[in-house]
Amino acid sequence: MIHLKTEKEIESLRASADLVGRTLGAVAAAVAPGISTLELDQIAESYIRDNGATPAFKGYRVGREVFPSTLCTSVNDEVVHGIPSNTVLKDGDIVSVDCGVLLNGYYGDSAFTFPVGTISDDTKQLLATTYDSLMLAIGQATTGKRLGDIGAAVQELCEERGYGVVKDLVGHGIGRHLHEDPQVPNYGRSGSGRKLKSGLVICIEPMINFGTAHVRTEGDGWTVKTADGQPSAHYEHMIVVRPGEAEVITTFQYIENVLEVLPYKQNAEVAHG
Repeated sequence: MIHLKTEKEIESLRASADLVGRTLGAVAAAVAPGISTLELDQIAESYIRDNGATPAFKGYRVGREVFPSTLCTSVNDEVVHGIPSNTVLKDGDIVSVDCGVLLNGYYGDSAFTFPVGTISDDTKQLLATTYDSLMLAIGQATTGKRLGDIGAAVQELCEERGYGVVKDLVGHGIGRHLHEDPQVPNYGRSGSGRKLKSGLVICIEPMINFGTAHVRTEGDGWTVKTADGQPSAHYEHMIVVRPGEAEVITTFQYIENVLEVLPYKQNAEVAHG
């Protein structure tokens, strides 16, 4: 069942979305060669709790599996759901950090792929294209459009540039539950799927691989990796469907205030292969 949000509910979601953005800003200040993903997790958890909220992912259950951490930290060929550990980031890595909070009964959720030190030109292109596809998808999230328009925007750009669009994982609605209807795929056909209505709040989150679109899940039950070992990128925003132009309620501004070089401010016009 899809629940369209009232303006009062959207105001509460904005507060949760802003806290997610601020938390990712705190993480951004710490991302560097030599830090472990567990240390990033501890920074995020402290920040969330100090601001009167609860980490949304910690204790999240799927079947028998319970996620143990505040952040999902996915390094290089890890697509999503990487579990923070003593793994130390090194120069040239990328790390996708997905963060969720629960504040006053409403969830916030956003993700950002960080470069660690100096990354290759090929990796810059991947990050830039993934971000570009998110922006194009958001442009389709307006009243009267359809879910297929969102997915098609991601798929067409990324495949045109030679990348693999992950189809096993999707975006989602959000509100009083972390994952609500509808599912929001990153692929599809323009003009198909459920019609978008004003007040729908969704997370759009392209997960784009340098090589194959195929993925596999590790033995921990959570970590999803690319099938060919090539890197993957992930960006996520929460948006409200509105007439004319979607309202983006998460922000990367707190991250941008910290990073000297933005990973998506690159020329990504040339396909990698």
